[in-house]
Amino acid sequence: MLRAPPDGRTVDELLSFGVVNLDKPPGPSAHQVTGWIRDEVGELVPAVEQAAHAGTLDPKVTGCLPVLTGEATRLAQVFLEGAKEYVAVLELHGPPPNDLEAVVAEFEGEIYQKPPRKSAVARRLRTREIYDLDVLEVRDRQALLRIRCESGTYVRKLCHDLGLALGTGGHMGDLRRTATDPFDDTDLVTLHDLWDALAFAAEGDEEPLREVVSPAERALSHLPSVTVAESAAESIAHGAPVFAPGVLEHDTVEGDDLVACYTPAGSVVCLGTVVADLDADAGEVVSLERVLV
Repeated sequence: MLRAPPDGRTVDELLSFGVVNLDKPPGPSAHQVTGWIRDEVGELVPAVEQAAHAGTLDPKVTGCLPVLTGEATRLAQVFLEGAKEYVAVLELHGPPPNDLEAVVAEFEGEIYQKPPRKSAVARRLRTREIYDLDVLEVRDRQALLRIRCESGTYVRKLCHDLGLALGTGGHMGDLRRTATDPFDDTDLVTLHDLWDALAFAAEGDEEPLREVVSPAERALSHLPSVTVAESAAESIAHGAPVFAPGVLEHDTVEGDDLVACYTPAGSVVCLGTVVADLDADAGEVVSLERVLV
């Protein structure tokens, strides 16, 4: 069954396929925070038994932690490839050199990293892309950095390597994530905001909840979109791929692009990979990766 349009869903429907742009507090792990949200949302809507965070954060790290609720947990894969942005304090072990900014700039581009011993992934040397690396401020032996990087970059290791390159030694101090595509820190929601909104919703006032929980389609706004006919969406719901005649309109895409397919009313139907020209007259044009209805 296809979902109602994003702006026409009930509270139960919203929480069953929603996303919260959470401002993670220091202390608990991302997993703990997600569990709390799952339990609190489940108190209001018992059908919601799952929640998932999009890109983990260590317990001491704060900032942007999108949390998906209910069936939206199936979207978590789309955050694995998105860019991340952080503000970090680089703690130098000696006075900052005069060429600090020039040395830091050399780390933009492709870098080599080996995951730390406590990492959940294999400790193999790998490359990661640093898209932007800016020195925002230097004070005493501290440098405030803004880092925009590929997902999977270890900022703690980056700070260690920067310290070595600067000749002073260094380590990461405070760290805050300011963005993870397509979310940023302009509209973060605290746990207190969410708890209050859930309490109001339980009393019949839905407005606060609608201000802090978004339809899960928001989590896909950075992906190219393909709009399919209602009849095509019904077929996709039963496992059929996207055929050319069912495509009504689409963003500019290239072969192998991951796209999100929507009904004309804006409800997401599936994620898929472009396998042929979307303007073709016939044939399969999007191979299904994940059906979301």
